[in-house]
Amino acid sequence: MTYSLDFRKQVLKSLANGMTFAEAAVFYDISPTTIQKWKKRLHSKTTRNVTARKITDEALRKDVEDYPDSYHYERATRLNCSASGICEALKRLGISKKKDLRTPKRLPDKKS
Repeated sequence: MTYSLDFRKQVLKSLANGMTFAEAAVFYDISPTTIQKWKKRLHSKTTRNVTARKITDEALRKDVEDYPDSYHYERATRLNCSASGICEALKRLGISKKKDLRTPKRLPDKKS
């Protein structure tokens, strides 16, 4: 959980008015290390700039085109990674997991 920007500014304002890191940590009930980090960077990070390492976007798109009804664990076996990695990569590409009910895998409806 992140602290609000107003709270962070209030803590740093207290430091500017003569309060020490230790006093501010006790008064606001937070870690002195947290206050030091806020002094370096007031705003929290909103995104991470991490590139895909194991699953390439092209390989995953091709796999989705070739096997549209596969489960995550089946894709993970084909692409040699974890099912959670497949889930994150699909989110990154904006591909949602939608099943096509008209596929041959579906069993015909039984009528009594």
